[in-house]
Amino acid sequence: IIEVLLQRAKHQPNKVGYIFLNDGETESLSLSLTYQELDYQAKLLAALLRRHAHPGDRVLLIYPPGLEFIISFFGCLYAGIVAVPVDMPRRNQRTQRLQKIVSDAQSNLILTTQEIYPELEESFPGSSGIKCLGTNNLEKDYLELFEPLKKISRDALAFLQYTSGSTGSPKGVMVSHGNLMHNEEMIKQAFNHSDSTIFVGWLPLFHDMGLIGNVLQPLYLGIPSYLMSPVAFLQKPIRWLKAIEKYKATTSGGPNFAYDFCVRKITSDQKVELDLSSWNLAFNGAEPIRSEPSVSMDLTQLLGIPATEWPKLHCLLREKD
Repeated sequence: IIEVLLQRAKHQPNKVGYIFLNDGETESLSLSLTYQELDYQAKLLAALLRRHAHPGDRVLLIYPPGLEFIISFFGCLYAGIVAVPVDMPRRNQRTQRLQKIVSDAQSNLILTTQEIYPELEESFPGSSGIKCLGTNNLEKDYLELFEPLKKISRDALAFLQYTSGSTGSPKGVMVSHGNLMHNEEMIKQAFNHSDSTIFVGWLPLFHDMGLIGNVLQPLYLGIPSYLMSPVAFLQKPIRWLKAIEKYKATTSGGPNFAYDFCVRKITSDQKVELDLSSWNLAFNGAEPIRSEPSVSMDLTQLLGIPATEWPKLHCLLREKD
């Protein structure tokens, strides 16, 4: 996948690959990445990483929704470091899950943003041996220190994808470069994707469906991906469908609950105004298809929020709405 990005940056440098929609609606240049920009930022981060880690080390990626995660993921790949995408810690039980992942992955470094940095330092005091790095505003001088990797074996480990841990301790799935490229080609063939495909998605980027589908498949195809945060979708599910309409998306999807959520929350008047004629492939995955709604359980699995905290979250979403 590194070679794919390098080729995109060389032959399609000014093509926009990723656009993050602020509040699920607003597009801006500051929240977009061309292939050249992604390549440049990833190389800066790779050079920084080489000062703090060695090829083969496992590094946790803990980011709020946005483009920083994508830069960080490719920065790890460029440095030959194994990325470990994880969700943001929430309250004590989420910190416990994070600590289990740190122990299992044998990681001593976390990448995050400057804004989240203090919060993570509280979770991992200095005595724990875990170091946090904020990756915002990287120095341009780092690019002089960047050294490209030699040819990477298909069997080399690309990243670790951890399970939710909802039924036990989180377990890491080892994904090789060969696994990754084979999977992207199979998705392309099965979904009948092409260079005219357009993605819209709100799935968490640390989640396997968000990362493999909404981030890496668009890069593999060389097409744009319009992204929004899961919270933007949960606050107003119409935002998802409006983005599909606005950007003429051809592929989009999510877990089963997302479709049920739209059916129950989007009004008849809103439905009448929607034009989803461009949406020719709606994928559904990551959980069983249920005839009866089970939104709270599904969101617990996806976002890692225990069912006991759902009343608080519902109140929060109503206030923001």
